[in-house]
Amino acid sequence: MNPMSTEAVDVGKRRRIKGIARDTLDFILNAARSSHPDEFAGLLEAEDGIIVNVILLPGTISSNRGARIHLDMMPLHLSSVGSVHSHPTPNNRPSQADLAFFSKRGDYHIIVGYPYDDEAWKCYNTQGERQALPVLDVDLDPDTEGDEIW
Repeated sequence: MNPMSTEAVDVGKRRRIKGIARDTLDFILNAARSSHPDEFAGLLEAEDGIIVNVILLPGTISSNRGARIHLDMMPLHLSSVGSVHSHPTPNNRPSQADLAFFSKRGDYHIIVGYPYDDEAWKCYNTQGERQALPVLDVDLDPDTEGDEIW
């Protein structure tokens, strides 16, 4: 099996996630910083149990009061293990609206708060409980991975 294949690592209905790639977390923090004071939002994609991509869906609406992702715009060949969004304040705890969204897509939900640095993010499960998500140093260079989709 390709070490970075898009095959799911399923445990019952939940996908077992080992962590998030450092480059992916850096992308998230930079996207949140660039979007400030508006919220940034996307979906998380994993390969071999590692979150490696952020899916940005067309029609996503962002403002300083929230972000809305149109899940019906998700390409059929992609799947997500959760979501990511930013808060324009240091508060990185889920709101009631966040909790309602968490139940719609995946088991891993990252919220990054201002100032969007390595200490400003947390990962939550579908119920809004904090869960560990290790940051992993993995090679995401598509030239060395034999990217078969493109």
